[in-house]
Amino acid sequence: MNPRLTPRLLACLLPAVTAVAAPAPASLRSALVFHAPYDATADAAFARGDPRVYTAADRAKRAGAPAGLPAGDDVRIVADGGRFGGALEFRRKIKSQVFYQGGENLGYQPKDWQGSVSLWLRLDPDRDLEPGYCDPFQFVGQAWNEGNLFIEFSKDHTPRHFRFAIMAVTRFWNPHNRKWEEMPEPERPMIAVHRPPFTRERWTHVLVTFARINSGAPDGRGTLYLDGVRQGTFTGWNHTFNWDVSQSALTVGLAYTGLIDDLAVFNRELDDAEARAVFALPGGIASLPR
Repeated sequence: MNPRLTPRLLACLLPAVTAVAAPAPASLRSALVFHAPYDATADAAFARGDPRVYTAADRAKRAGAPAGLPAGDDVRIVADGGRFGGALEFRRKIKSQVFYQGGENLGYQPKDWQGSVSLWLRLDPDRDLEPGYCDPFQFVGQAWNEGNLFIEFSKDHTPRHFRFAIMAVTRFWNPHNRKWEEMPEPERPMIAVHRPPFTRERWTHVLVTFARINSGAPDGRGTLYLDGVRQGTFTGWNHTFNWDVSQSALTVGLAYTGLIDDLAVFNRELDDAEARAVFALPGGIASLPR
């Protein structure tokens, strides 16, 4: 034994090594409520609700929107272009909104809602994105100010910041209706990564978790992971949503240019070890143990 590695030090080190190498627990499969692998279609391979992808002319016109991706090839499936199999590619910023129906696909609960979202992104934000905000995915209801959850690239930083945020009904998190970018970061319900690792040359894994939405108390939290590493947690917020669940949606690729793969939603808050395990899955979400 290395004399510097005392039994006590080894005892401290071994659990960390084991946690990194541990396989994904079978309980993750039972927590899965939505999975779009983007291998041959943009429709979900597994969904608790409607698996079909839809396209609306804009965010205000989701009701009655037709199923399918936008006409043309601005948004397309790229066979063998993904982290695992195919990928969903946004070739340029589009006005229309690509989305899935919400509700059961989000694991939504009117009380104490928790969950996690996993996806892979491949882009260079500073070279590929057009000016303005970009949201690779959002959870939204009938109106933005009734509660939402999203990841975004900021609009005017160099390099562009990457953020995970949860905005409750406006009066709960922003009673004075201040502008988002004018608020100090600690006063915003979000985690920001100022120099994120995204690049055209490799895939980056994003996983976010949330808990205590609709608890009615200032105890909500959210956590962001990149490539299995926790970037931070924001806590102590009243995350009250006022949703008409029939109008809720999971949107993808808003103002986005780049590739998205293996989008999944879980109905509970994953912990650090589970976030690492999802990142390390050899075949993506499809390889979760049964």
